[in-house]
Amino acid sequence: MEKAGHKKKRIILYTLLIIALFAGGIFSLGSRATVCGKESYEDLRIFSEVLSKVQNNYVDEFQVKDLIYGAIKGMLQTLDPHSSFMTPDMYKEMQVDTQGKFEGIGIEISIRDGVLIIVSPIEGTPAFQMGLKSEDQILKIDNVSTRDMSLTEAAKRIKGPKGTKVTLTIMRKEFEKPKDFTITRGVIKLASVVSKVIDKKIGYIRLRQFQENTAKDMVAAMKDMKIQELDGLILDERFNAGGLLSVAVEVADKFLPKGLVIVSTRGRGEEQTVTFKSTHDPLIPKGMPMVVLVNAGSASASEIVAGALQDWGRAVIVGTKTFGKGSVQTIYPLSDGSALRLTTAKYYTPKGTSIHTKGITPDIIVENMRLEDKKLIISEEHAIREKDLVDMENRKKNTQQEEDEEKTAPDKPQQQPQPSDPNSPKPKEDEEAKYFEDLQLQRAIDIIKAAKILEASKKL
Repeated sequence: MEKAGHKKKRIILYTLLIIALFAGGIFSLGSRATVCGKESYEDLRIFSEVLSKVQNNYVDEFQVKDLIYGAIKGMLQTLDPHSSFMTPDMYKEMQVDTQGKFEGIGIEISIRDGVLIIVSPIEGTPAFQMGLKSEDQILKIDNVSTRDMSLTEAAKRIKGPKGTKVTLTIMRKEFEKPKDFTITRGVIKLASVVSKVIDKKIGYIRLRQFQENTAKDMVAAMKDMKIQELDGLILDERFNAGGLLSVAVEVADKFLPKGLVIVSTRGRGEEQTVTFKSTHDPLIPKGMPMVVLVNAGSASASEIVAGALQDWGRAVIVGTKTFGKGSVQTIYPLSDGSALRLTTAKYYTPKGTSIHTKGITPDIIVENMRLEDKKLIISEEHAIREKDLVDMENRKKNTQQEEDEEKTAPDKPQQQPQPSDPNSPKPKEDEEAKYFEDLQLQRAIDIIKAAKILEASKKL
């Protein structure tokens, strides 16, 4: 064990270091913060007293660095759910995540009213396949309560090597009591852009996340589908929990005329108060119909894109209200390889609207419906008319006549059912059929078709 004198020296050294760091931050904020700095020294004296008492009297040995890290984490938790401290390992993981590959279950999380919730599961990941949903509350992680748990700590507990398992205790509106979901972690590879041409003449681009190469990949997808020759474009941002602010600006820039405001951020200092404008001509024709699909899993950067296109009337927003994360976080790397993730500004749509905690309300609200519910609805297409009743009666008569003839006919040898050949080709699934089970996407297709019809009618 260390001698008391050595301990005291170490305590003084750490305390001076902490005071220097805090003071540097305080006085760098300007004259207003300098006045507060004198009071802050008094508060830091309490911190040094606590650190001294713990080091001299705590029952077990510990690393002072762990204590400092813990103090920083606790300090940031008092600010807001999105400000956090990242250890060197966590910071490295975050840098990898923005490049589109990590090991875990595939969910984006946040904290709302002190409760850890799922912003959205990433499509095709273990979490998505297990049926986790947006706005699910995570009450426990491997039986450890998430109460007062930071986002950073929660993410660290949920992530892990592929093949290992994690159990999340989930509460959902329709649940009578919490349920456990045990999920096997995997390698989450995120192709941030998925595209294809649907209904023969409509471009469809799915943005899963805003990573470093998302805008570049989206442009390549638009060129591949020859966007200039199509009737319209659908940009699908559902379950897109966000990503990099700069990339969201790049994406919106591809659809707006040069010189228009995309988003503005406002913070305490001049560095955080910035207006981002479009700098290029749009990649799609001026009159091309465009629809953006959103839902409760659309957050942050995806809301920036939807808000800009909605405010400028460039696209019709379809779906359900978005998540409502309207704050901007800045990453500050620290000297030991750790990093500070700090909320430094709030962002505003071109019309000056803050969507923080409110979300973006679509122009046309469409709730997606479960297939079993859809079967209960008789659509206009399948409604029974007088002609159908006559046809049904005729079929009934023909069936009865066939049965009568079968009874009077001589006995025929019964045919045995033939076993199916496992090697025989199966009927080819209609790739586009699945889109028409998606009511939000179907409505987007209908809007683009209607726009083309109206455009043609103007020429008459």
